[in-house]
Amino acid sequence: MNSATLTKYLNEGTRNIVKKILKGSIFNFKELSFLLKIKKSFKKSSRIREESENKNIHIPSFLISSITQNCNLFCKGCYARANKICDNSGTKAMLSANEWEEIFKEANKIGISFNLLAGGEPLLRKDVLIAAANVKEMVFPVFTNGTLLDDEYIKFFEKNRNLIPIVSLEGNEATTDDRRGNGTYQKLISSLVKMKKKKLIYGVSITVSKQNLNEVSDINFIKNIKTLGCKVVLFIEYVPVDRSTEQLAFDDNDRIILEEKQDKLRLAFKNILFLSFPGDEKYMGGCLAAGRGFFHINSDGSAEACPFSPYSDCNVKHGSLMTALRSPLFKKIIEINLTEEEHKGGCSLFEKEDIIKELISQ
Repeated sequence: MNSATLTKYLNEGTRNIVKKILKGSIFNFKELSFLLKIKKSFKKSSRIREESENKNIHIPSFLISSITQNCNLFCKGCYARANKICDNSGTKAMLSANEWEEIFKEANKIGISFNLLAGGEPLLRKDVLIAAANVKEMVFPVFTNGTLLDDEYIKFFEKNRNLIPIVSLEGNEATTDDRRGNGTYQKLISSLVKMKKKKLIYGVSITVSKQNLNEVSDINFIKNIKTLGCKVVLFIEYVPVDRSTEQLAFDDNDRIILEEKQDKLRLAFKNILFLSFPGDEKYMGGCLAAGRGFFHINSDGSAEACPFSPYSDCNVKHGSLMTALRSPLFKKIIEINLTEEEHKGGCSLFEKEDIIKELISQ
């Protein structure tokens, strides 16, 4: 798929995301009002991306911003800790809230529609979340472990609806607590109940492995989170952080099973948006990293192809997002088709560490 076709595909995808959520928001005035404004903003962003494509400048629809390296949990098999993205040592100088706000404003200006805020735990950087809230024309899904979603934060999200909490679940109580710590599941359910009462748009992010595939794709599991007000479900394939957990990673057969189950869930729950990563990428000519559909800014400003591949040849402290998109590393990754090769688990670049290092040194 060439970049012009990909731009059209992703533009249609962003429109469909809003359209899908709109269907379930007709009786919620605040939610409906926000979505109609965002629909207008997304139309503008799509036009900017198409105009850039006509000038041979490809702009992705998504940016992933890891706004902090700190986290209050120590989850089993965490890729962020394995990659040193998440590190509570405090040795890495993180970008300030003002620096992040400039990044967000530039992202909006060049036509990026979604800026996914991650970490670490992003709720530890409320100063950055306030900066994001100031950029009203963008949507900021906030990928959080959910344990810090207190009443004050829920009021904050109610006031700033362009920030959408995406809460991490692993499945039911036993499965979630096994990976994230005892008592985590009940804390999350309590927060979901509170968000439902405030009629917030929120989603859940589920790390899917061979171990929990059947559990998290079961109709009763989805029915439960729908009852709690969930509007978005993201299935993210588990990426093995070391050889001892490789047996948990998806193979092609598992991806087919998840896709078939998702099709059934979409029919059963028409008001929930279901997305899978990287399963949905097969319709887009391979992995969307390195600027095809997204790229990643680390907490210190390093521009990376993907959060699962923490290698960089430029930093936005010393340049713009447009400079980062022209990264020689990104260009080489796409030219040699690293994003289209077969891989284990959820990332085509994660297991190609040696190749990425070699590309940087060239």
